Amino acid sequence: MGEFNVTSYRDEDQLRYFTKALLRDLQALEQMTKDGGLENDRQRIGAEQEMFLVDRGMRPANLGARLLETLDDPHFTPELAQFNLECNLDPLDFKGDCLRKLEAQNNELVDKARAAAREAGGDVVLIGILPTLEIEDMTLDNMTANPRYFALNDALAKLRGGPFRLRIKGVDDLRLTHDTIMLEACNTSYQVHLQIPADEFPMHYNIAQLVAAPVMSCAVNSPLLFSKRLWRETRLALFQQSVDTRRTEVHHRDIQPRVSFGASWVKDSVIELYREDIARFRTLIGAEEYEDPFEALEAGRAPKLNALRMHTGTVYRWNRACYGISDGKPHLRIENRLLPAGPSVLDEVANSAFWLGLMKGVANEIGDPRELMDFDDCKNNLLAAARLGLDAQLVWVDGRTYPTHDLILAVLIPIARRGLESVRIDNDDIDRYINVVRERVVAERTGARWQLASVAKMRKTATVKETLTALVHSTIKNQETGAPLHEWPLAEVCETSISWRDQYERISSLMKTDLFTVRETELVDLAANMMDWWHLRHIPVEDDDHNLVGLLTHRVLMRFAFGREDTNAQIPVAKVMDKDPIRVTPDTRTLDAIALMRREKISCLPVVDADNRLVGMITEDILMGIAARLLESKLKE
Repeated sequence: MGEFNVTSYRDEDQLRYFTKALLRDLQALEQMTKDGGLENDRQRIGAEQEMFLVDRGMRPANLGARLLETLDDPHFTPELAQFNLECNLDPLDFKGDCLRKLEAQNNELVDKARAAAREAGGDVVLIGILPTLEIEDMTLDNMTANPRYFALNDALAKLRGGPFRLRIKGVDDLRLTHDTIMLEACNTSYQVHLQIPADEFPMHYNIAQLVAAPVMSCAVNSPLLFSKRLWRETRLALFQQSVDTRRTEVHHRDIQPRVSFGASWVKDSVIELYREDIARFRTLIGAEEYEDPFEALEAGRAPKLNALRMHTGTVYRWNRACYGISDGKPHLRIENRLLPAGPSVLDEVANSAFWLGLMKGVANEIGDPRELMDFDDCKNNLLAAARLGLDAQLVWVDGRTYPTHDLILAVLIPIARRGLESVRIDNDDIDRYINVVRERVVAERTGARWQLASVAKMRKTATVKETLTALVHSTIKNQETGAPLHEWPLAEVCETSISWRDQYERISSLMKTDLFTVRETELVDLAANMMDWWHLRHIPVEDDDHNLVGLLTHRVLMRFAFGREDTNAQIPVAKVMDKDPIRVTPDTRTLDAIALMRREKISCLPVVDADNRLVGMITEDILMGIAARLLESKLKE
């Protein structure tokens, strides 16, 4: 949709103007499906590769506009954030060596982007969610300067009527509020397209829904967000909540989110999906002028249906119906938006082959699953796969519940092989790509598991910052080899060539975030016991909204204890705390923090955000530990 000149609506006249164009586009599409006006004698595949741009410290880098200018290649397009980039692969006829060509072009374009990024002092990484992202990166300052994105942000914020609320629970628990749609930029995917004849669309769309969970379960690659270990494919929960316009005050109603899997099977036509999207979801953005689709049809041209495509671009189905034009002929496609970027290009094309093979194989051997399986089971499958990956239990059309591992190996891989054979994909290519999926499942090594296992190993001896930096660096190194994921060694801190300055320049990379705190109304005795139990020298004091209101130190408590006459007195923390402790923000330079601590002769600094909410602590012990590790590394050189 980035190709359109868009505007956000400010009055009802513009809204009605767009709605009329939208309905007329839908009427034209309905006529084309009934009259055979859509291309039915050819099947193509295609893909879109999204990627993160990072700097030498493996942090997100706003290089998008610069790289687009350097690359000067129409395959590349901007994304929501300046630290993202997308490349669109050429459509290919679904036969013969198309998968091999898909892999070759994807490698060529990724290598081209990587070379340009390195010239600019950065790099490219293919991963569902970049582990080194921080909430501070999600600002409008980092949004791509495209009117469409700002219009979309304004429209969604107005419709939401308040901040977007994010709550995802996995091993860790992430809760936050945010006032822009930039959280969407945490996600990158590898989107696969399959062209479908109009009369076969309902069955194939239902098949896409059916196989979504098992295909994604072995492709999960997004377990980390803002240092939290969440779902195996956190992208699903994150994307839905990052643009969720539903309001909590109408909780009794069943209101569909703009990002969804859908609510039922398709019965008769693709028109059902478009009707539901138009009826359920308000218009967010539009354009100044629209082509009349019936005039285009009368003139023998394929209508662009810009209004319909524009509205569809703001309703995010995980399997999306797409109208397009190739070689002057209009057609329908199913776009699979579920697959994450990475871990390697080979893994991505293997995932594509598995999905495409199932699309054809299930159509040939099972048919439309609508009468064989309850849609709620299909939807629950997807949720289980996103949360657990290969550890999920999935319901299949025979009514049985399978461990995902068994369902893929015993049932689905054979069907996918036969599906690819039915469209005469080269046998060597079938073996190459399907075996990558098979070996990954046999090894029980998804991208999510690789990331989590690497983090668990490194966290025994490294800080969170070091661990996540090394994880991204190792991902890039492994991607460059071209090896599939199941052959990758776990990431190690020693692999990273990131400079100490890049890792520790800011306090955010050093501060402790798992804090023991007290309220100012609580007993001093409680604070004293907490210091004793956990060997603490400092305890920050916060209010119920997590605002920093004071600081207790071991030295102050010792002085208070020695001067205390009545040991039974119920003394509140407020009486002895430092009510105005020196504090810093996460963006404070580490050297500045050290200088401040030396100048003020203090051994800790509370870290607060722009609203004075407590987010961390930096102490002498932390700084001494980093210094010791730096000295050790220098001695080894």
